[in-house]
Amino acid sequence: MHKKIFIIWLICLVFVIGVHNAQSQGQGGDDLAAKTQNPVGAMYSLPFKFSFDYGADNGEATFLNIQPVIPVTVGDWNLINRVIMPLIDTPGLVTGTAEIPNPVPGDGATGLGDINYSVFLSPAEPGKVIWGVGPSIMMDTASDDQLGSGKWSWGPTAVVLVQPKPWTLGLLGRQLWSFAGDSDRSVVSQLLLEPFINYNLDGGWYLITDMIITANWMAKSDNRWTIPLGGGFGKMFAIGSQKMNTKLEAYYNVEKPDGAPEWTLNWTLQFLFPR
Repeated sequence: MHKKIFIIWLICLVFVIGVHNAQSQGQGGDDLAAKTQNPVGAMYSLPFKFSFDYGADNGEATFLNIQPVIPVTVGDWNLINRVIMPLIDTPGLVTGTAEIPNPVPGDGATGLGDINYSVFLSPAEPGKVIWGVGPSIMMDTASDDQLGSGKWSWGPTAVVLVQPKPWTLGLLGRQLWSFAGDSDRSVVSQLLLEPFINYNLDGGWYLITDMIITANWMAKSDNRWTIPLGGGFGKMFAIGSQKMNTKLEAYYNVEKPDGAPEWTLNWTLQFLFPR
């Protein structure tokens, strides 16, 4: 609980700094916001995403996803390398999360989860419809059985979006199947769908909904889907010359497996390095 209070105070501090910088510098950040909202944009970034689960049978779980984005341009194409490294603190069995496709029971654990790496091939000069496609692999890197799948999994991932000002509208998808790992653990077959909508306001502010929908195809049909509904707001700002982005979101699970949290609070702090 003390950690969550600290994070809430830190959220407030970041938003106060953002408002102060917007007022003192008069910088809108609207164009940078649109670039940041493009998952296959050719911009280096380092997001830290905190997720707090509430209402699960076993108590509250906390996730910190460190998600560096490294673009590489080769001729007329961009290769967008995206890594998701989850640090997890869970009191017990966790269901309905993208980080742990086939959870196991236990008395709780803290540590590293399974690292996901995806690379998107995308045109360096996109048209009105922006797209990217490539492979994704989930590595068996969890420091405890409760924090990962115990499997190596891979599959395709793709994203498509349009950005008619002031909107960003898109959909990211990923399907993973296990191909190696602990033979005693369940097979992984997980679908992830991430529809996202951003509406950019003046002064670098924006409204957002970014729902991460998952389906565990190995579960029974009435215990398969996690479908959240909600949204939040964000702000582009700068500390000195360092461009930054922060957003705060809340989602209620209208459909969820047994034992999954009822709702989730997300806070992201992102360091931006425009090319």
